[in-house]
Amino acid sequence: MAGKKINGQISVAPQIAPKDLADIAQSGFRSVICNRPDGEGADQPTFEEIETAAEKFGIETRYLPIVAGKVADEDAAAFADLLDNLPKPVLAYCRTGTRSATLWSLSQAETLSVADILEQTHSAGYDMAGVVRRIANGGRTPTESTEDARFDVVVVGGGAAGISVASSLLSRKSDLEIAIIDPADVHYYQPGWTMVGGGVFEASDTAKTMASLIPRGVHWIKSAVAAFEPKDNAVILDGCRVVKYGRLVVCPGLKLDWHRIEGLVETLGKNGVTSNYRYDLAPYTWRLVQEMQAGRALFTQPPMPIKCAGAPQKAMYLSADHWVRTARLGEIDIQFMNAGGVLFGVKDYVPALMDYVKRYGVSLNFFHNLIAIDGPAKKATFEVIAPGQEPLQVGVEFDMMHVTPPQIAPDFIRVSPLADSAGWVDVDQATLRHKTHDNIWSLGDVMNAPNAKTAAAARKQAPVVAENVVSDIRGHSATAQYDGYGSCPLTVERGKIVLAEFGYGGTLLPSFPRWLVDGTRPTRTAWLLKERILPPVYWRAMLRGKEWMAKPEKVSAA
Repeated sequence: MAGKKINGQISVAPQIAPKDLADIAQSGFRSVICNRPDGEGADQPTFEEIETAAEKFGIETRYLPIVAGKVADEDAAAFADLLDNLPKPVLAYCRTGTRSATLWSLSQAETLSVADILEQTHSAGYDMAGVVRRIANGGRTPTESTEDARFDVVVVGGGAAGISVASSLLSRKSDLEIAIIDPADVHYYQPGWTMVGGGVFEASDTAKTMASLIPRGVHWIKSAVAAFEPKDNAVILDGCRVVKYGRLVVCPGLKLDWHRIEGLVETLGKNGVTSNYRYDLAPYTWRLVQEMQAGRALFTQPPMPIKCAGAPQKAMYLSADHWVRTARLGEIDIQFMNAGGVLFGVKDYVPALMDYVKRYGVSLNFFHNLIAIDGPAKKATFEVIAPGQEPLQVGVEFDMMHVTPPQIAPDFIRVSPLADSAGWVDVDQATLRHKTHDNIWSLGDVMNAPNAKTAAAARKQAPVVAENVVSDIRGHSATAQYDGYGSCPLTVERGKIVLAEFGYGGTLLPSFPRWLVDGTRPTRTAWLLKERILPPVYWRAMLRGKEWMAKPEKVSAA
């Protein structure tokens, strides 16, 4: 009887018997808390029987009985005191373990985030959705009303997807009451960070205040989301405020999981370790490229999915091009460390990319996943898992290293009722409507449709979602569908780009006639598009609901 582990200090269990204490002691537990009142069940051992058996093994016991369904605020406080003072690890039990898991959740509400609490209890097999408002309220029962605000449409996330979809909604139905929930002060044009790392853009050109971009007439709720209650059409904010909605659009982006790589956080921005995936580090990339005279440069790519699958290569090509222009390439060993097995997922673009791989003398290392970095020693450790071979770890020394971090759905999404088994919002890939909850849609990097996670994809998705939400409000079925479009302008050299545009299944979806832009080969026209045209299109069109080359495709007749 080892119980169900919540973390290293606490496990919870259904009713235990005196004979279980030997196994409990053998499992290393030093304390037991009983949360089930004596006499609740006819065949239930008393606490005194458990206490007597525990004494034989030197295990401390405490009795904190809770009536089922009636965990009071003071009970959670008492449980917290017990956890503070009892020897660890602790096993808490009741009839099923739920009361014990609830007590732990409420007792930790002021020290852990709602997402952390929900994730740890979920991993132990307990659903704390019923007390999520109390957790968000610091473990205390909310005294305010059950509704602090209500809107026709609530948009979670104020990034490219969120602001674009809000603008597209207003352009279709101007009387909608819309709210965007996002705690950030600054909005970033993230596609520009590759160009910052290549010395083309200034970092400051990729940032604007959030307040300046929220569409006129849209309410901005400057807060973080703690949890979702789709059965009540409610979003719970940090601090337990409750926002109700008629329709919900979920697009908070994804989470860059820097901590997944041992030693990475400690060395980012120094010791030659950088990443264009962070606003403040992209200028450091360019500094390293300029300063490097000789040695080894590593460029990493983690397992999919990631934001802009070509970004790891873009950094590599622009760096190599600079070393060509400054006559240093011959002194620099460029290594591309890719956790996957192919250079690019759409084969039509690979020949052009391979030409540049050969031109720059890049060594391709597939199935190499970065797991640790020793910054001061300038050594990276990769786990190599090639098909048909035994896994192994290899250490690689470096002088400069561009890291693309692992990427996952945000914590509050992964533990929510909206997520699929992998943690992404579960949508129909054509309509982008949630598969279970009819009044919820999702777009951008957070949803699970099998498309590339790019700003260009969000540009096409926003009108689809807006069209379908408004159609639903008017009592009609979905009228627009998304074809999986994504774009990845691969900056193979300064002044030339391989403009990869594709949809579901790798189908090529070029926006321009081939005589103007042949996406399968590098062109100066595509570079002009990336450098001069797309930034103003982003700021002045996409975010303002002007759907330039992004009109939604109508649902085809069955």
